[in-house]
Amino acid sequence: MKLSTKTRYGTRALMDLAMHQRGGTPVSLKDISERQEISLSYLEHIITPLIKAGIINSTRGSKGGIALSRPARQITIKEVVDLLEGPSTLVECLVSSKACHRSSLCATQDLWNEISKAIDGVLESMTLQDLADKQINNTPSAEMYFI
Repeated sequence: MKLSTKTRYGTRALMDLAMHQRGGTPVSLKDISERQEISLSYLEHIITPLIKAGIINSTRGSKGGIALSRPARQITIKEVVDLLEGPSTLVECLVSSKACHRSSLCATQDLWNEISKAIDGVLESMTLQDLADKQINNTPSAEMYFI
């Protein structure tokens, strides 16, 4: 399973939003674009389906931007990946037995199914807040001094 740039950048943008949004105040796309080193035009393209799906809200105007529609701890990474990546599976036979005439006999299908469940379990267990917390812990403090 290989995730698209759209999914990887979209997840980073949402993590950034979770880190910088204060009290529902919108965050500018330009700021997210600069912090995450994602072109503004590509970020706008990524944000559109997130707005349509109701994960984020958009506000126009000089103090406008985007904001999460609900707390970051309530948005799973699986929800984001499914939205941006579309339905994904390791192998087609897990979705449709018509994809392979050997589906009913194939022991490897059980393996692919277990792997898919494990991936889904990890994505479902991780929220935007979890990612934001990890990123904050990985970012050196401005108060640290290096010699």
